[in-house]
Parts: sequence; structure tokens; C-alpha cells
Amino acid sequence: MAGTPGIFGICLLFAGVHVTSGITVNIPDKEYKIARGEIAMIPCTFTPSATITTITWTAEADVPGEPEIEIASFFSLSNKITVYKKYKGRANLDVDLKAGTTKLKLQSATSADTRVYNCKVQDSEDEEGSLSDTAKLVVLVAPSIPICNVVGKAEYFQNIELTCNSAEGTPTPTYKWQSHNVNNIPRPLPPKATDKNGVLSLFNISIDTSGYYVCTSANEIRSVTCNVTLAVMPPSMALSTAATAGIIAVGAGALLLLGIVIFCCCCRRRREKDEEYSMGTPEGGEFTDKDPEGREDHHDEPVKYEEERRVKSADRRDPQDDRSERSYDRRSDYDDRRDQYADRRDDRSDRRERYDRDDRYDDRRDRYDDRRDRYDDRRDQYDDRRDRYDDRRDRYDDRYDSDRYSDRYDSRDRPPSVPPNKPKEPRN
Repeated sequence: MAGTPGIFGICLLFAGVHVTSGITVNIPDKEYKIARGEIAMIPCTFTPSATITTITWTAEADVPGEPEIEIASFFSLSNKITVYKKYKGRANLDVDLKAGTTKLKLQSATSADTRVYNCKVQDSEDEEGSLSDTAKLVVLVAPSIPICNVVGKAEYFQNIELTCNSAEGTPTPTYKWQSHNVNNIPRPLPPKATDKNGVLSLFNISIDTSGYYVCTSANEIRSVTCNVTLAVMPPSMALSTAATAGIIAVGAGALLLLGIVIFCCCCRRRREKDEEYSMGTPEGGEFTDKDPEGREDHHDEPVKYEEERRVKSADRRDPQDDRSERSYDRRSDYDDRRDQYADRRDDRSDRRERYDRDDRYDDRRDRYDDRRDRYDDRRDQYDDRRDRYDDRRDRYDDRYDSDRYSDRYDSRDRPPSVPPNKPKEPRN
């Protein structure tokens, strides 16, 4: 009989039950898992007793060795529950003394709630002073989308690393790399490659190493992936940052020099055109937007008019009028000069058509309009002179009209007039 309590105590020890004054405290499971944002509930049972004074829940400290963090307490004398400052508004207790149960509830669990929790029961008649049991809460967090990078130079015969890492995830995500060729067909990893903790090491790479590499980050909640494209190039094609910057600088300098040359050529061409304009335009010249053929037709009208007048006057002109013939010869010379002027004007019109291609012609046309006005004034003066010449010619034609000559010669047939004071002949 003496060995019976010892055997009973050993059995209780292996059962994981604390015994003090007949009271036991027990948390059914040693680990509870929930998803982030859900309500966490940790149950605790104890032996009912009328002498229980306090039931308290605490959490493991953030730093090992520091005092535990108090969450909430139940006081049997006042039948009140007190939630402490750090967990106020999030934690709550359900207590039933008669049934010997208590339950801790945490609203909106976060990753920071992943820790060990302790359920303590105090009895005033308990010589030990307290009884407790613990359990761990794990808040599961899905891994975030991992970030894939290439560490090293993707050149022939180099060693590089492909890294993969998720910023968050509970429990800690596991990583796995997969390889695809340039045609996106799955293939095994290179023979000497190593995949450890999200780092894929590739040795002595070549053109065959090029392709697509996919990293999978996974835990109990879900899995996510990222990928990287690896293009292995010969060393001669892999330009350094300094070489790239040098090429860009040389290209920019060449473009700048080309722009300066084009600007100088444009300025020189502009000056040549200005000189050609000033030298090729005679005084009194005219630049107009009208059709040259239209201008020639317009100036042919006075010529036709002059020919008609010449034909009419020829009918009444005496063939012996040498002076009138000379006047017509002068007018013919004038017509020849006008034809020469028309040819020059056609040449200027051809030049103007070339100059019309330049947008700066509009700015200069105002100056040419002034010259055209002066030319119109001179042309008006010339028309006045021509009118006066026609009047003189008409008067000249009237002076030598055939009727006047006939009257003069007819007077010769009449007897001479006798002076009134001539004495009469004596009579025989």
C-alpha cells in the first residue's frame, strides 16, 4: 500500500496533469492555428473549487527573459473580468466556475499574436499558490508575392545566383525553383545547380542556361510565384555601364555637331538667296502672285489697241507722210523693248517660283509691294505720255489730211484775184 501513491503520482506525471490540493489545469491542445484576421480561441479546463479566487491569462514576452504580458483576469469575489491595456478592445474571457472552464478570445488576430499563452488558476487554500498550463497560438499568413532577381553577370562561363524572397508569410514560406527553355518548355535544372532557401546557384553558365526560371513561394495558406528571364551573352556583347554611357555621350555629341552644321548651311543659303533677290531684281521690277501668262495677256491689250489705231490712221494717212512713219518706227522700237522687258519679267517669275518654296518670302513680299506701287506710278506716267503722243499724232494727221491738200491745189485753177485799186484798161 505504501507504493500506491508513488505509482499514482508517476501516472499523473506522464499524463501531463498538474496536481496541487486536488485541482488540475489543462489546455487540450498544445498548438492552435488560425488565419490572419480571424478570431483566436484557446480553451482551458480546471477542477471546480469554491476556494478559487483568480483566473488569469498571460502571453509570452517579446524578448525572452522579460516578464509575461498580462491579457485578462477573472476575480471570483467580485465576479468581474479585467482586460489589461495592451489587449483592451481585442481580448475577452468566458468563465464558468461550476463547469470548471475558461476560454480566451482574441479579435482580428495578427502575426504579432503568434506566441505562447498561459492559463493560471489561483486558490486561496492551495499551498503551492498557483496552477497553470500553456499552449502556442500560430497566426497563419499567406506569403506575399516574391521578388526575383539575378545576382551576377549573365555572361559565358560565369557563376550567378537567382534569388527569391517573400516579404511576409507565417509559417515561413518554402521556395522552389523550376526551369523552362527559350520555347517555354519545362526542363530540369542544370546538373551542378543548387536550390537552397530561395537561392538558385548556377555555375559555369552558357547559352544553354538561357531561358525562363520560375520561383514558387508556399506555406500552409497558399502559394505564389515570380519569374525571371535569363539571357546569357558572350563577354564582348555585355557592355558595362561606363561603356554604355560613353556610347550615349558620343551619339549625343554627333547629333549636336550635325545640328550645328545644318544650321550654318541654312544661314548661308539664306544669305545667298537674299543676295540673289537683291541683285536679280531691277529697279522698278515687279513681283506678283498672278499667273505670268495672265500678265502677258493683260499687257497685250495695249498692243492690240495700238495696232487698231495704226490701221485706222493708215487709212487716212498720206503715203508721203515721212514723219508719221518715223513715229511708228519709234513705237515699234518701244514694242521691241517691251517684249524684252516681258522676257525679263518671265525670268523673274521663274525665280519667284523658286523663292515661293521658302516660307520667308511672305516677310519680304511687303517690301516688293512697295516697289510695285512705285512701278504702277511710273506706268501711269508712261500711259499719260502715250496719251499725249496719240493726241499729237491725231493733230498731225488732221494737218495733212487729203481734203486740205485738194483745196489748196484747186485754188490754182481759179483766176487770180484782182486788187481793188488796180486801174482799169483804157478803152480804144
